[in-house]
Amino acid sequence: MRSLPLVLVPCALVVAGCSLLTSQEPSEVRVTSTVTASAEPRPVPTVTVTESPVNDPTYDRPLWLGQVPLDVEEDNLGERGPTPPELEDRQLEPPPWLPDPVDDAWFATVSMDVPEDVAERSSWEPNCPVHIDDLAYVTMPYWGFDQQVHTGEMIVHDDHVEAVAGAFEKIFDAQFPIEEMRVISREDRDSPPTGDHNVTSAFTCRLVVGAATVWSQHAYGMAVDINPFHNPFYKGEELFPELAEAYLDRDWIRRGMIDEQSVVYDAFAEIGWGWGGHWTGREDWMHFSATGG
Repeated sequence: MRSLPLVLVPCALVVAGCSLLTSQEPSEVRVTSTVTASAEPRPVPTVTVTESPVNDPTYDRPLWLGQVPLDVEEDNLGERGPTPPELEDRQLEPPPWLPDPVDDAWFATVSMDVPEDVAERSSWEPNCPVHIDDLAYVTMPYWGFDQQVHTGEMIVHDDHVEAVAGAFEKIFDAQFPIEEMRVISREDRDSPPTGDHNVTSAFTCRLVVGAATVWSQHAYGMAVDINPFHNPFYKGEELFPELAEAYLDRDWIRRGMIDEQSVVYDAFAEIGWGWGGHWTGREDWMHFSATGG
């Protein structure tokens, strides 16, 4: 753990922003030739081409991502389907959200009161099993699959927010890639499933996946899901996200996946949180919680 302490503030303000995309300059082409007065054949021109850098295409987000609703089954999950080829080794840049940090230094800014604007765009409602006053808000950096540092945010139960931030510091130091880290909204929660969700988050006022009446530990702000698509929930015929079939192969370790050798597992084990990958009869490789449930 670095000596840099967590920054505790009474209220953290969020300024929505987005990453700037830089267009590529066209390739530079320089043509040189030599002209002589002799009757010898004209020499072939020498062409020098300077290649412009291009973005790694594996980082580009497919335009259809999150746009194609699935048919909903009786368990309220979408219809399970094969993983699209573009997502079998998923390494996508995050969509624009909070402004990126100015450098790659670690920070954690904690507000023990969730700012009003953040609460309004979250999934919290009066019927949730935790009061908004018992939740805290934290912003912190993370490494994306594009090998750049981005700014993430979470709502976490105020009893655990500093420990969770400490776990993410270890994850950050190891440069473990995360696709997206932000607060889940009611619209996110209630929209028809598209099967390609991959948001790293903590508090979401929702029930256990596939359950009708049982609150999830996420509804108390005492659970974290990390790279859900890379680390899906799996129980018999139930799969969430529903298009993450390729990531049921846990012998093919790809960037963003979690196992017992992962820094993510170590970081949460150190703060005493249980891992859903240890559950009997089901696996929830994305999931860590304070209660182990």
